[in-house]
Amino acid sequence: MHELEPFWLWRDYYTAETDKKSPFYKQKYSEMYFSNAIYNYYIHPQWDDFDSNTLYLKILYADYDLGFCVIELIGEWNDCLYNDIKFFKRNIIETLLAENINKFILIGENVLNFHYSDDSYYQEWFEEVEDGWIVAMGFRQHLIHEFKNAGIQHYIQFEDEEYAINWRIMKPKELFVRIENDFFNQNLLLPI
Repeated sequence: MHELEPFWLWRDYYTAETDKKSPFYKQKYSEMYFSNAIYNYYIHPQWDDFDSNTLYLKILYADYDLGFCVIELIGEWNDCLYNDIKFFKRNIIETLLAENINKFILIGENVLNFHYSDDSYYQEWFEEVEDGWIVAMGFRQHLIHEFKNAGIQHYIQFEDEEYAINWRIMKPKELFVRIENDFFNQNLLLPI
């Protein structure tokens, strides 16, 4: 797991550590010392800690004029034991909401498991985005199944595998426009 880096091709457009509105403003990263781990497995030092024991993230892009951000995740999303959604909501999402971000793109290619507790923080987040949205992309099918079993699809829209976007070849604003136009105007997300 220590070789899995956050997506870095958008660093010319945005870095959270140089963004005064970011929860990771002035964050310093080491390329030599690995200190964060998921269970007994060290992860790459470019991932950001938000007080979860098993889930880390990287804000890949934030646009305060358009009101959206892209967040990549790695690890195990464990609400049951560690209440990850609480820390994610309180430490990251609320900071972004306060800066008028109300459209969230979550990249879950490196999320391995999901363990459910309850949906109160998801519901709160969904209500706070008002006319915005929360979209999850790249999550494995077994995770989507677990999220759906927990009823989370009422708050987070999951990308349909049939219409999956190759987001890595796009610029951040292109991805945003594609999601807004294709998914919400043509309803290509998984049905609730």
